[in-house]
Amino acid sequence: MIYTLRVTTGQEKIVAEMLAKKAKAEKLAVYSVVDVEAIKGYIFVEGADENEVTKLVQKMKNVKGMLKQAVEIKEIENLIKSTGQQVVTIKIGDIVEMTSGPFKGEKARVIKTDEARDELTVELMEVAVPIPVTIKSKTAKLSQKAEDVA
Repeated sequence: MIYTLRVTTGQEKIVAEMLAKKAKAEKLAVYSVVDVEAIKGYIFVEGADENEVTKLVQKMKNVKGMLKQAVEIKEIENLIKSTGQQVVTIKIGDIVEMTSGPFKGEKARVIKTDEARDELTVELMEVAVPIPVTIKSKTAKLSQKAEDVA
């Protein structure tokens, strides 16, 4: 069955990762933990029964509670599919344009990517001294692929 957990808004991804690690470490009968970006403040946990999921969330930071009624996969399937945005992968060497923050509108070259934290380390291009800056990947949009730069 699939159970819905209420979590602190903005902490969904972190809580999902912590729950997955705890389930694996304690060998609980939890099959999957899903964080749907379109649904703020909630994550879905698939487990053998309610007791297993309750054990999983005990003493877990940022988990506010569990909804009483379990849901079927058919009920949330369209929610999961509807969030399928086109994902653009940014790689090392690509040129990106900053979309927000103090460097908005500036172009930069990607020197490192961290998918776990959803961060990019970039070097600003139009400055006298190149300084590496770490930013969230959603604050940058792909301007030019690395293959096209050369």
